[in-house]
Amino acid sequence: MAASQEHITAATPRGSVLVDGGATFRFWAPAARSVHISFHGVFDHRPVPEEELVFRPETGDWTGFFAGVTAGTKYRFYVVGDGGEGFKRDPYARELELYGYPECDALVVDDRAYPWHDHGWTSPDFADLIVYQFHVGVFSATDAHGRDRRAHRTAKLLDAVQRVPYLADLGVTAVQPLPVVEFQGEWSLGYNGTDLFSPEMDYCVDPQALPPYLEAVNDLLAARGAGPLKHEELAGQANQLKAFVDVCHLYGIAVILDVVYNHAGGGLDPQSLDYVDFPADPGGHNNAYFSGAGWAGGRVFAFGRPQVREFLTDNALMFLTEHHADGLRFDEVSVIDAMGGWSFCQEMTGTLRDRVPSAALIAEYWAEHPWLAVQRPPAGMGFTIGYSDRLRTAVRDVLGAVAGGAHAYAKIFRLAEGLRRPDHLEASWQAYHCVENHDLVLDMDDHRAPRIARLADATDPRSWYARSRSRVATALLLTAPGVPMIFMGQEFLEDKLWSDSPGRTDRLIWWDGAFGADRHMADFLRFTRDLIGVRRALPALRGEGLNVFSVDERNRVLAFHRWVPGRGQDVVVVLTLSESTLRGYRLGLPLAGRWHEVFNSDYYDHCPNPIGAGNAGAVPADGPAMHGFGQSAELTVPANGLLVLRR
Repeated sequence: MAASQEHITAATPRGSVLVDGGATFRFWAPAARSVHISFHGVFDHRPVPEEELVFRPETGDWTGFFAGVTAGTKYRFYVVGDGGEGFKRDPYARELELYGYPECDALVVDDRAYPWHDHGWTSPDFADLIVYQFHVGVFSATDAHGRDRRAHRTAKLLDAVQRVPYLADLGVTAVQPLPVVEFQGEWSLGYNGTDLFSPEMDYCVDPQALPPYLEAVNDLLAARGAGPLKHEELAGQANQLKAFVDVCHLYGIAVILDVVYNHAGGGLDPQSLDYVDFPADPGGHNNAYFSGAGWAGGRVFAFGRPQVREFLTDNALMFLTEHHADGLRFDEVSVIDAMGGWSFCQEMTGTLRDRVPSAALIAEYWAEHPWLAVQRPPAGMGFTIGYSDRLRTAVRDVLGAVAGGAHAYAKIFRLAEGLRRPDHLEASWQAYHCVENHDLVLDMDDHRAPRIARLADATDPRSWYARSRSRVATALLLTAPGVPMIFMGQEFLEDKLWSDSPGRTDRLIWWDGAFGADRHMADFLRFTRDLIGVRRALPALRGEGLNVFSVDERNRVLAFHRWVPGRGQDVVVVLTLSESTLRGYRLGLPLAGRWHEVFNSDYYDHCPNPIGAGNAGAVPADGPAMHGFGQSAELTVPANGLLVLRR
C-alpha cells in the first residue's frame, strides 16, 4: 500500500516538513520507476511497500505523509530507475546525521524550534555595509583559557561566534563567511558543496562536546540582555548556524552567506543528488539536476529546468528566511551566465527581492559588461551589488610601483581611476570593493598574490615602508565610494598567505600578534578600528558625492572630495605615497573656513606616534583659489600618510 497523501497538496514543499501528526515528504526524481522512504537507520534491505511514495507525473515529484514522524527522525530515499537503484540523501535536508558522511541519514528538522533573540533587528542599508570575510574552519578557536585550538583541528561556527564581540568592536557591519554547506572531506574552501541545504558537519559541534560552547554562547546572549539557550536548542547543526546569525544580530552585525549555484561538487558521491533518479543514460541529458557541463571539478546545474531553478531559489530563500541571513554572496555568476543561467538569475533575484527586499544580493560577475549583474531586468540580472576589481587593481598596481623606491613612477592616477564609480551603476554602493580576498591571497596554485603588507615591502612586511603603505591602502578602501570588504587578518597587518587546511599551522592568521605580541599588528588593528569608526560617523564617506580634484604625480599626492548630495557634510581625503613628509603643501578645499583633521594615519605608527606629522587638529581654508575651488589651505601631509578633513 502506497504512502498516505494526507496533507499533500500542490503547494507542499520539497524535502521533509513537519505537520500536525507527522511529516510530509516530497522528492523530485522525474525518471525514477519507484521511490521509497526508509526510517530504518541501517540500510541492508529494501524498504517495505507501505513506504513507497506516490508519483506526480505533472511535476516529477514523489510524495507521502507519514504519521508519527517527529523532529530528529532519520530517513533516506530509496530510488529505483532504469539505470540502477540505491539510496539517496534528501537534497532538501536541513540537517544530516553527524556521523559517517556521506553514508548518513537526513534528519527531519523543525525550522521553528530555534528561539530567536533578534526581534527588532534591521539589516543595514546597502550604503552602510562594511563587510568582513572569513573562513570558518581556520578563522578562530580558543579553549577556556584563551589558548589557540586551531592546529590540526577544523574550527567551528560556535568558535567563530566567540569572535563576534571583537568584530563588533572593530566596527564592521556585516560578516561574510565562506560557504558553510556540506562538502566532501574534513576541510575545503567550501565551493564544492554537495548538500546545499545542510550546514557543513565539520563546522558543527557534537552534542556531547557542546557544554562549554553552550556556556560561551549564553554568556554572549546575556551580555546583550537575551535569555539563555537550552542544550537541545543548540544541539543541531541547523541551530548552530542560526545561533551564529542570532548572536551577530544582537551585536549589530549582519550576516551575508556565500552560496554556490554555478556548480555542485566536485566529489559528488553515489547518494548525493547526482543522477538522483538513476537514469538509463547516466552520461547524458537525463541527469535531473545537472547539465552535461562541468566546472571546477564539479557538475553545472541544468538552469533550464524549472525544478532546478526552484531548488536553487528555495535554497536562497531558506537562508534568508529560516536562517535570518541578511544577504547572499553569489559565487561566479559569470559561470551561471555562460552556462545558460541568465534567465534563472533574473527569476531568482526577482523572487528574492519580492520576498526579502532588504537582502543584499552580491554577484561575483566578471563578464564583459559587469554592470549587467546589478541592472534590473530585462536589461540586467537584478542583483543589488556587484563585484568590482577597479579599486583593487589600482591599489595593488600603485603599491607595487612605489615599492620600487622614492624615485619610482608611482602611477597615482591609477588610484583616481579606481575611485570612479564603475560604468552604468546608478549608485556607488552597488560596487563591491576589496584589496585582499579569499581567492587572491590563498596559498594555492594560480592564486598567491601577496597580502598588502608584503606587497608594500617584499623584503620586510614589518618595516616602516610596509606599515605606512599598508595604512594608505586600507584607508583608501575605507574612504572610497562603494561597499568595502576586509579579508580576515587584513585589519591587523597579517602578511602570510592563508590556507583552508587546519594542518597548515604556518598559514593561520596570528591573533596573538594583533592582541599585543606584535606591536605593529596591534597598532594596525587600532588604526583599522578607528578608521572604520570615522567611516561610520561621517555620512559623506558612505555618500554618492565624489570629486577627485588633485592628482600630483611629482609628490605622489591624491586628494578627493566626498559629500552627501543635497546635504553637504563635506569631507576631503588627502593621501601621499611620498617617502618624505610634505610641509606647507597647498591644496584647494571646497569651502572656506576651518577644516578639522579628524583622522591622520601617521598617528598609528608606534601609536600614539611621538613624532607624527600633522596639522594640530585643524587648518584654515583662507588661501587663494586652487584646484577649481575658491580657496585653499596649507597642509602638512605625513610621509606615506592619509588625512581625513571635515568642514
